[in-house]
Amino acid sequence: MEWTQLIFEKLNRWGQATIKMLPNLALAIVIFVAFYLLAKLVKRFVYKLSCRISDKKAISNLFAGTAYFIIFSIGLFSALEVLKLDKAVSSLLAGAGILGLALGFAFQDLTSNFISGIYITFRKPFDTGHVIETNGFIGTVEDIQFRSTTMRTSDGQHLIIPNKDIFQKPIINHSLTTERKIELHLLIPFNKEPAPVLDDIVKTALGVVNQLKGSVRKAPEVWFENIEGANIKLMVALWVSNNTDVSFNKARHQLILRLLEVLRQKQLLP
Repeated sequence: MEWTQLIFEKLNRWGQATIKMLPNLALAIVIFVAFYLLAKLVKRFVYKLSCRISDKKAISNLFAGTAYFIIFSIGLFSALEVLKLDKAVSSLLAGAGILGLALGFAFQDLTSNFISGIYITFRKPFDTGHVIETNGFIGTVEDIQFRSTTMRTSDGQHLIIPNKDIFQKPIINHSLTTERKIELHLLIPFNKEPAPVLDDIVKTALGVVNQLKGSVRKAPEVWFENIEGANIKLMVALWVSNNTDVSFNKARHQLILRLLEVLRQKQLLP
């Protein structure tokens, strides 16, 4: 019958084409396996090299994975080219481009966090163990990943902030701030002689300096700032070391306590 003959001829052509393609198929398999093994070797090499340059395992994994993907893709497309599947290669590339574009729109926040994480990891505006202030939170950095940064706040809260929010907002790195300035503003009534009060406040600030020898960096500053109604506005400033988490708070605490004593003695408190 005609239809059986057509099927036989079709199968015959396919068989001949398969036999002709056997050398190409063998070569394609060799190329694919060779590039696969090469990709694994390069991945190990890049990982070890990255570990010597940076102590961040996430960076090493990123570089190693990228190198593996590039070499593996070259091997895959080369094998398809040997098999004369040009249209398949073009379709794969077009499909990958469309898929990448769609995923980019769908996961743009994830992409932004990832890119921000790479920037933070390389530029290092802060590192693990640093006390930073960002997005209205203050805490100690415990872990830095490509997607987010983990902090531990002073009250023990476990805080995870997306890297995009850190990248786009101001960051205060208290661990890199070696000195901080305590500034207190007082109001002295006109009915009190300001000069003696000023002298007593200067002596009080100097007493705090002597008490906190290792923390205070500069001599205290005491200035009359302004006249507000029936009061004179006074500013007391003290530069202190910021080498620990509590240095600034401790110095400010001591200064406030001592100034309160002076103000009570001079009857300047209500």
